[in-house]
Amino acid sequence: MADSMMSKAATMEIPISSNGDSRNLAEDDSLEQAAKIQWSLREKDLQQVMVSGPNLNETSIVSGGYGGTTEGIIPTSSIKGPAVRINTDFLGNRRIPNEGQGSNMDYVGSNSSMAAEEATRGVAVEKFDIMKKWGLNTYKCTKQMISERFGRGSRTVDLELEAQIEVLRETKRKYENVLRLARALTNHFYSMVQTQHALGDTFADLSQKSPELRDEFGYNAETQKLLCKNGETLLGAINFFVSSINTLVNKTMEDTLMTIKMYENARLEFDAYRADLEELNMGPRDAVTMARIEAAQQQYQIHKDKYERLRSDVTIKIKFLEENKVKVMHKQLLLFHNAISAYFAGNQQQLEQTLKQFNIKLKPPGADKPSWLEEQ
Repeated sequence: MADSMMSKAATMEIPISSNGDSRNLAEDDSLEQAAKIQWSLREKDLQQVMVSGPNLNETSIVSGGYGGTTEGIIPTSSIKGPAVRINTDFLGNRRIPNEGQGSNMDYVGSNSSMAAEEATRGVAVEKFDIMKKWGLNTYKCTKQMISERFGRGSRTVDLELEAQIEVLRETKRKYENVLRLARALTNHFYSMVQTQHALGDTFADLSQKSPELRDEFGYNAETQKLLCKNGETLLGAINFFVSSINTLVNKTMEDTLMTIKMYENARLEFDAYRADLEELNMGPRDAVTMARIEAAQQQYQIHKDKYERLRSDVTIKIKFLEENKVKVMHKQLLLFHNAISAYFAGNQQQLEQTLKQFNIKLKPPGADKPSWLEEQ
């Protein structure tokens, strides 16, 4: 509304008589008052622009004289003073930051971004070095393995240790066969015991329904129940035998064979770096080659120490494995023999005594089945 009044006042025409006098003095007074109101409104607009204007450098002030349309442009760049940044919080309240706060925040942000960039670059370089070492090591080992396959390269051999390793692998294969047969015996014998149990129940039912054969069915029912009970006792002994053999084969022997595999890999790496060092020693002896020879000598020593350490570990583990195997198998074979003999001899007392001798506790029937709470 102020702008419309300003435009109307600036373009208002003043009629003049022929002798130069004003026709209406009241119109002059009203025009003078309009001009004063226009100037006061412009001063208020100027103050408002100076305080809350979006950009002072783009602000111009238009002024018009009495009865004219001339514009006076005052550039705000001529106004001297420090620039003030006015921020607003989430409630709309104005907040003037402290001097240097923005620059400090920018400096901290740039430092954090540079630190993150340096950390990322360091991780990338580390991964690249790991991949480079792995690729070089794989190349050397593959080259050595192919040379050994075609008979062109030499390999380090410990004849005594190699013979012990071969005996261990053969022993493991034979014990795995024993374990397979023992599990088959357990399954078949379990089926027989279940059949005897069902047959005993059938004889007992027929003895109640056939008065003329009550005694005969009753004798057979008692015999089958006794065989079933002794069979469950023998199953406990056989299961203990199978569990012990499984631990020996798939845990103790397997752990030793894993160490042997690490030893064989270390032997291959040792021979690969040994062949690399021998090849460098046969070449020229300039400054570059001497530096490479020194680096190869360090790698050779590292892999030599690793190979000797693993060879010692394998020797110790094979020795302990042999002692443990003899102790375990002596106990398990004695258990198996006594339990089988007592069962087929029909000696129930000796069979139970055998289980007590080896601290074998039988599970009651249905112990393996989950309770009705666990089934829910």
